[in-house]
Amino acid sequence: MNHTVLLSAAAAEGPILGIADAAVLALLGYAVVFFGLILLMLVVMAMGRIFTSLEKKNAPAPAPEAAPAPAPAAPPAPKPTAPGSAGQLKLYNVEPKTAAMLMAIVANKMGKPLNELRFISIKEVESK
Repeated sequence: MNHTVLLSAAAAEGPILGIADAAVLALLGYAVVFFGLILLMLVVMAMGRIFTSLEKKNAPAPAPEAAPAPAPAAPPAPKPTAPGSAGQLKLYNVEPKTAAMLMAIVANKMGKPLNELRFISIKEVESK
């Protein structure tokens, strides 16, 4: 006898669920899943509260507040520039590390010391 014939005969003899039974079974499945999710949520919330209370208990005591410091009388004097420097450099969308590398490359290609060159600004140009 063929196996497919046996399987189809066994399936035909088994119980067949009606629409109402299938709906009740589906609703019970959904209820079990949501019940599990609610339990999981409660466990996570409880663990959060436990860890928060432990963190508060083990936190160091706050330091007593000191009297506010008096405001400085005068703004600090501007720092003198290094010998041979040519003033401030404005950077537009360029990191200082990248700007320093570019200035060193330009000075090397020109064959001049860096302190003899004056860079006013460096701006990144985006190609389209």
